[in-house]
Amino acid sequence: MSRGPKPVYQPRFTEEEVAEARIVASRHREAHVRVQRAKMLLLLNANPEMSTPEVARTVGVHEQTVRKWRRRWFKEGFSLDDRKGRGRKPTFSP
Repeated sequence: MSRGPKPVYQPRFTEEEVAEARIVASRHREAHVRVQRAKMLLLLNANPEMSTPEVARTVGVHEQTVRKWRRRWFKEGFSLDDRKGRGRKPTFSP
């Protein structure tokens, strides 16, 4: 298993959330980032104390991405999507 201190954020998921993540993780025609997040969720659900570097290596994402989603799931609950309202605002020509 992992060495070092336990991760601060260890989110818990409902059976429905895990079931949705399984469906998304198995889809071939799904946004790659959603599939990665679903796989990360499934991994953390099975091994909540798994170290951030281990999760990052297994899923193929940066450690900071794992930290971000662990914290978000712990504080805000389940989601596989980016927050609304991010990014450049649309511009319209007159």
